[in-house]
Amino acid sequence: MDPRGLVELDETVPNVAEIDGQSAQFDAKDLTTRKINAELRRLVYEEGVKDVTILNPSARHSLGTGILTRCKITFEGSLGYFGVGLIDGPEVQINGRVGWSVAENMMSGVVVIESNAGSLAGAALRGGDLVVKGQVGARTGIDQKGGTILVMGDAGSMTGFMMQRGRQIICGDVGPGLGDSMYDGTLDVAGKVKALGIDCVEGEWDDADTQLIQRKFRIYGLGDPPQFQKFVCGKKLYNYDSLEPSERKLVL
Repeated sequence: MDPRGLVELDETVPNVAEIDGQSAQFDAKDLTTRKINAELRRLVYEEGVKDVTILNPSARHSLGTGILTRCKITFEGSLGYFGVGLIDGPEVQINGRVGWSVAENMMSGVVVIESNAGSLAGAALRGGDLVVKGQVGARTGIDQKGGTILVMGDAGSMTGFMMQRGRQIICGDVGPGLGDSMYDGTLDVAGKVKALGIDCVEGEWDDADTQLIQRKFRIYGLGDPPQFQKFVCGKKLYNYDSLEPSERKLVL
């Protein structure tokens, strides 16, 4: 580590994976975060491996980030904060829980989590699918710009805060502040909503909504979907063409 204890200076790649054709597996139990990510990148970029299984991730933070190619990554265990963020293309299976900000800024691909996720799941998501089979914390999909977030359980407060595009499908109950200050996008909720956020209103359900929901549930083997209520932006906060009083004086 550097004198502050923040950066691991050793850049050596561990080369511990067992490779079998286009598949590989390695045990992360005794490896640091940097070593785990270095081994993963070696496998998918240098060795051309398309299917990597990582054993014992032990809830470490920032694992699997920045992978920008199509491949399959399986974590046999839980991840900490900022797992699989900034990815573009991978199909990720997490057989455990995840901490805050999973799949942050994901551009494309799929992330499936078999258990619960912390707050800020899918923050600034831009594309792809994030599927959480348990519950999620507060501010799920904050500043979401595209893609789909599908949650089988409950969601916390301020879900969809400042949402810009994309879709969230919540099968359980949702805390207060749903869709607060959202600009666009769609929020589907099957359970109870404690309170709507500012400028979030009920939308009109149509056949296209039904078809999309059914397709997502079919793709991920989630059974028959429940009935949902649709929420969208009321667009009362759209004031981009209005000048502030001080600006108006300058123009006049």
